[in-house]
Amino acid sequence: MSTPIEQHIVKLLEKGDKKAINLLYENYSSSLYGVILKVTINEELAQDALQETFVKIWKNAKKYDSKKAKLFTWLYRIARNTAIDKLRSHNKKFDKEVQIDKSNVYILPTVSLNQDVIDLKEHVAKLDNKYQIVLKALFFEGMTQQEASDELEIPLGTIKSRLKIGLRELKKIYNP
Repeated sequence: MSTPIEQHIVKLLEKGDKKAINLLYENYSSSLYGVILKVTINEELAQDALQETFVKIWKNAKKYDSKKAKLFTWLYRIARNTAIDKLRSHNKKFDKEVQIDKSNVYILPTVSLNQDVIDLKEHVAKLDNKYQIVLKALFFEGMTQQEASDELEIPLGTIKSRLKIGLRELKKIYNP
């Protein structure tokens, strides 16, 4: 059986009266915050999720059916689902961020670097001119193969062949 305050809130929700949201917040926000905090385990996320919960409650107020569920049960489901969505969204974003402390990008083993082959431009300059032109266009000027073909007026197939041969020649320098 619902309490008189619950019945009053439900009537206000049905009418779309803005007083309902204030009464909901006064009577249920601390309980819903507790539910949300259990899911998110993060106060900042929980506060955001609580705010989103009340926005969803207001937007869906006319959908509430007292015959299907008690008011708190309905509020609880919205709060819990919002918290789960918020947590998933946060985790997805967090997973995409670069974690420098967990990355090996900045850990370069200097022992394994061949000091003689560090300067790429010098080694490219040692290649035949036809390979130099293609490699410079693709790697140092950032052109695509098609752009290099158009710019240098060399057929695309020839660009690809010269790239392959030029890289093979560089490989001989880097991996003797």
